Amino acid sequence: MNQGVISRAEKVIMSKTGYIGGGMEGYCALALIDEDGYPSASTLSISKADGIKRLTFLSGLESNKAKRIGKCNRGSVCVNSSKYNITLVGTLEILTDPDIKKEMWQEPLGSIYSGHDDPAYCVIRFSTKRYNIFFNDGESAAGILG
Repeated sequence: MNQGVISRAEKVIMSKTGYIGGGMEGYCALALIDEDGYPSASTLSISKADGIKRLTFLSGLESNKAKRIGKCNRGSVCVNSSKYNITLVGTLEILTDPDIKKEMWQEPLGSIYSGHDDPAYCVIRFSTKRYNIFFNDGESAAGILG
């Protein structure tokens, strides 16, 4: 049963991923631990997804997100609406590899960064360890990815 619910969740995430039709489609909440040890959540767009296993975001090395990940790489992502709640818990890493930055580059970032080789631009990769998924039709699943 979990695989069917996971597949539904993956379809939802994919529908909200990437630069589509002139704007980012949908947002998720990313919760991290702040400098004082408290949880802090912010919304951002999912740039790329590998089902529920991995989500990728674009940010800056000087952003609060990147600084917080540097101190504590554990976090949670929540994608939700009135029809579903997809909560993922896992670890994050900051990627500055030039090839990855080039692959992930999206033109709208040009208003913030000079290009994919801008040293201030980075990629954040979230890797899921466990999940909790609920759909309003009663289907749900929780577990550990392994």
